[in-house]
Amino acid sequence: MQVVDERVQILNAERRRQLALVNVDLVALDDLFAEDLVHVHSTGLVHNKTQLLQHIARKRGFIAIEREHMDIRIEGNIAVMTGAITNHMHGAGENSEIVMRGFVTQVLRRYADAWRFTNFQLTVIAESLASGKTPATGQMPEEKEAK
Repeated sequence: MQVVDERVQILNAERRRQLALVNVDLVALDDLFAEDLVHVHSTGLVHNKTQLLQHIARKRGFIAIEREHMDIRIEGNIAVMTGAITNHMHGAGENSEIVMRGFVTQVLRRYADAWRFTNFQLTVIAESLASGKTPATGQMPEEKEAK
């Protein structure tokens, strides 16, 4: 039962992270992010916790965040969560939206009071940027062509 409870706690932390990003709730994000956070954006830009909070406050970019099935592996006080993500973000123009699909690796550390995010890495699925669609098979384009 403990592993199930830990998975629920980790998924709840992810749900709170998503909600806090959409609502630009910097207090909630400050609590969810570990002091030694390393956040790697889809562009390769790397932020620590302070830089990321400032970035979120300035950009206010998220409209919605969707997650599909997430794989969670727990080893002691460390959890690794991987899975697909779709970010709906404000575009440059009025009422414009950017939809970006990717694959995320997140690392959380268990503290006495909660699980906190220590690492985040987003890799964009290239086809999502070009066409707005994501391959349903999860295959690379060259793998599809080989069939």
